[in-house]
Amino acid sequence: MASAAEQEAVSEHALERAVPPVWPGAPTPLGARCRVGPGGVTGTNFALWAGGAEAVELCLFDADGTETRLRLTELTHEIWHGFVPGVGPGQRYGYRVHGRWDPWTGARWNPAKLLLDPYARAVDGDFAALPPEAYGHVRDWPQQHVADTVRDERDSAPHVPKGVVVHDDDDWADDRRPKTPWQDSVIYELHVKGFTKQHPDIPEHLRGTYAGLAHPAAIDHLVRLGVTAVELLPVHQFAHEDHLLRRGLRNYWGYNSIGYFAPHAGYSSSGTTGEQVGEFKRMVRALHAAGIEVILDVVYNHTAEAGELGPTLSLKGIDNRGYYRLQSDARRYADYTGCGNTLHVVQPQVLRLITDSLRYWVTEMGVDGFRFDLAAALARSFHDVDMLSPFLAVIAQDPVLRRVKLIAEPWDVGNGGYQVGAFPPLWTEWNDRYRDAVRDFWRGALPDVRDLGYRLSGSSDLYAWGGRRPYASVNFVTAHDGFTLRDLVTYERKHNEANGEGNRDGTHDNRSWNCGTEGETDDPAIRGLRLRQQRNLLTTLLLSTGVPMLVAGDEMGRTQGGNNNAYCQDNEIGWLDWSLPDDPGRAQLLALTRRLLALRHRHPVLRRRAFFSGRPQGADGLRDLAWFTAEGNEMTERDWYAPTATLGLYLSGRDIPGRDARGEQITDDSFLAVLHAGHRPLDFRLPGPPWGESYELLVDTARDDQSAPPATRHPGGGTLTVGARSVVLLRVRE
Repeated sequence: MASAAEQEAVSEHALERAVPPVWPGAPTPLGARCRVGPGGVTGTNFALWAGGAEAVELCLFDADGTETRLRLTELTHEIWHGFVPGVGPGQRYGYRVHGRWDPWTGARWNPAKLLLDPYARAVDGDFAALPPEAYGHVRDWPQQHVADTVRDERDSAPHVPKGVVVHDDDDWADDRRPKTPWQDSVIYELHVKGFTKQHPDIPEHLRGTYAGLAHPAAIDHLVRLGVTAVELLPVHQFAHEDHLLRRGLRNYWGYNSIGYFAPHAGYSSSGTTGEQVGEFKRMVRALHAAGIEVILDVVYNHTAEAGELGPTLSLKGIDNRGYYRLQSDARRYADYTGCGNTLHVVQPQVLRLITDSLRYWVTEMGVDGFRFDLAAALARSFHDVDMLSPFLAVIAQDPVLRRVKLIAEPWDVGNGGYQVGAFPPLWTEWNDRYRDAVRDFWRGALPDVRDLGYRLSGSSDLYAWGGRRPYASVNFVTAHDGFTLRDLVTYERKHNEANGEGNRDGTHDNRSWNCGTEGETDDPAIRGLRLRQQRNLLTTLLLSTGVPMLVAGDEMGRTQGGNNNAYCQDNEIGWLDWSLPDDPGRAQLLALTRRLLALRHRHPVLRRRAFFSGRPQGADGLRDLAWFTAEGNEMTERDWYAPTATLGLYLSGRDIPGRDARGEQITDDSFLAVLHAGHRPLDFRLPGPPWGESYELLVDTARDDQSAPPATRHPGGGTLTVGARSVVLLRVRE
């Protein structure tokens, strides 16, 4: 019988043999990629950029959580890499990165913390808790002024999610991207979970998931509505902020990214060890088959690691100074986002991370474009916003990215961060000046209609430069951030008590009007007025030149109970209510939205690809765009400066810029829209010849029944009674 020492030696030898070897591998591509190695051996190549690190350990995890640590010894151009034979799809992994702990100089390496691979294509687990072990520093250090400077030696691996190796050889040969031109686009902003969580026609186990959004019942609503693209609130893997977890809340919107290649695991119905990748792709395919593009709202300006008091989950522990903008006091973070940190996009490795991620979502996940959260932060070269910054320059020349839809949220919270109208060609922008002007007009707060005229006609004062077009303006009245459309006409004050911050969070600048009573009411007059105001706002949006963006549920009168910052409300406050049959007013609102979108799709004059000239066309002197007073006269300069609650907008369909598929000049009907925000009915004189022999009434928001057009005729030169606070749209008839 072998001695105890001999048995121990045999056990150690067996353990040593159980540890897989690490071959040199390759420094590219970054991340974990399955491939065939030397001698035809299959395995996974791991590559991690960690510029200032002293050593890197690859950590592999079995199903029971057992960890195997493998030292990566190959270092090429600051990339640590190795090939591990036998490792394949579904393997859970992370990294431990060794280096100096010196927060005063920005060095925050701590090998006790398991780090998520920035290039991980799937993440298993959820950041449902952030215990002290998830922090690189000792959180409960008694001296608060140096709390972040004492290194925490506890192991974080049992408490944090792991990356997952994913094998992907999908060539998308069976997919047909819609490729809708910008001028024809209608964007529908939605939350993957909230859109389907309460949908009665979707199986319960699919609600709130990628598969739920791909379900025929969800897609049928989008198709019947008439939108051309869905803009998904963040679907990159994200974490929940510690201050929310302590209050029993969670991050619902997802603007707290930690994995730029991984679809958020919480939206998967099929599993989280790589299955979420395939489920996301099937969702994209289903939307494409219905003619709907997929745009992602992406958050590359900051990460979930927050500031110096935040957790150490990935980049902070890989190379804090290499990934984040630091202040002159390198212990502190430069914060242009209001979220504690800002990615240092000027650094080549950060720029590479972002562009690699973007290309991945286009080429391998099938998406059609991106909306960049706080895009001004990405355009900062060093401190100031620079439209010649490396980020914008790289996007402009990239053969993949310059061909997809690019939308900027053109501001951040730093000095000089407001950049509406300043982004270069290729980019469109969220136009908050459109939002403010339209809201102010319908609540009676505009001193005159000069600004409104610009917004309705494509915002040429902002975008008519550098070859930009009217579709550079993404027009919106509401967005995920702020009041819903219904709440905009129901509340004048925010009601964010459910967020647990004493109603201090969220903006005070809502530009809303409650129609006389704060909150919900049974008063039929107020309820009727609120429905009319919702119809007015939607009609104005969908008749304006530019790209309209609707927020999911606004077409059905969705409410958040006055909460204008529902980022942490993963419940009925944030989810869509699909109980349309119970409310005829909401059903009529949906009917009007469908009619307006169908009208917009049929008539190119409502979605122009070039700015109006305002110059006469032909011998009769008609212009492509004309403005009229209530007396039926063309507006003079004096009229633009005069207080008024009424504006007439004439759109000529004669010789619209551009040609159709046969190369012929595009022509269309002409239209007259009358916007009247006054509290009394108005007699509006319709312009006579040559503007119009007669007019056919198509839309009247003063009517409660919006299921069919009024279809009445009115002579040019005659008078049309426009209801109080309403919009009418008329088609010119010869």
